[in-house]
Amino acid sequence: MVLVINTHADPSPQGYWKSVLPNTRMPKAVTDLLHPAECIEQKCTLATTDKGNMGDEKVKPGDVNDVVVGQNGVGVKTERSGKRTTVGVGKGGIIVNTIHKGKPVFVGVKPGPSPFVYFYGATADQLLDNPNHALFFLEKDLNKGSNMTLHFMKKTSNESVSSSFLPRKVANYIPFSSRKFPEILNYLLAMKSDSINVDLMNQTIKECEEPAIKGEEKYCATSLESMIDFATSKLGKHVQAFSTDITRESNSQEFTITRVKKIADDSKAVLCHKQNYAYAVFYCHMTNTTKAYMVFLAGADGAKAKAYVACHTDTSSWNPNHLAFQVLKVKPGTVPVCHYLPEDHIVWVQN
Repeated sequence: MVLVINTHADPSPQGYWKSVLPNTRMPKAVTDLLHPAECIEQKCTLATTDKGNMGDEKVKPGDVNDVVVGQNGVGVKTERSGKRTTVGVGKGGIIVNTIHKGKPVFVGVKPGPSPFVYFYGATADQLLDNPNHALFFLEKDLNKGSNMTLHFMKKTSNESVSSSFLPRKVANYIPFSSRKFPEILNYLLAMKSDSINVDLMNQTIKECEEPAIKGEEKYCATSLESMIDFATSKLGKHVQAFSTDITRESNSQEFTITRVKKIADDSKAVLCHKQNYAYAVFYCHMTNTTKAYMVFLAGADGAKAKAYVACHTDTSSWNPNHLAFQVLKVKPGTVPVCHYLPEDHIVWVQN
């Protein structure tokens, strides 16, 4: 049997956006994570077993038959034999090969602590030659005419579907806690706990549970509605939301900055970083020392991008072993550190 959560009384995520932010345009990072027919009949279904509500029973992963959210939502099927099911976790982003004195630094990030969670130091696996996440550079390099080697990677449609937004009522029903991780797996994955996907999900929850660094306000949004509420609680309802957009996927190449426009001064931006999870979860945070920029880029092969950059002017509270310091060879609190936002991340600023 399945448990049906009736969301008829609640607006869809799209409807909530329109009701709270009627004059704010949805960025592509949001529209890519919305189902075309999300809960089209105002119903969303979650998996249960023949015993009933999984929240009230101890259920083995192999007992779960189906997990369905909306028409094309989180779809997981397992056999009662307990065979492993793979759930895709979206990859991609922007890679920055920042040009410094001497040899250019080209550093990658593998699954592990998020580079956008400044509580953590870098792991050995994050310092690789084949990058797949956004990296860091200095604010002094953010000028018209500057060149950087970048690699923009678009997500596939399958990756987008695999981690789309759940309506808040559904997301709130599913636990989001390291203490209840086995229960989460019962709801969503029905897979063995040694799966790399499980590791990524567990890492995401742990990052969300870590304390904020000094001067940071953080929140992990498990639905679009909760992300809207956090951003507007910090910035008010007269806001804009932006995400990086490119004309086409391109190989790693030299991009030239053709225009730079500041869109937010210190403390006037909320950054929301998409996390590795079975549905859309965003790590949102605001500090008192963040600037945001809109940057127009032209690639050597003709590709163009309108990208967004966050610059942190005070990094004194970051982990001294954070990836940024290892890449840039600078010390905490000495110089402003910047990073491009991958395409599936969002920056919120006041109008």
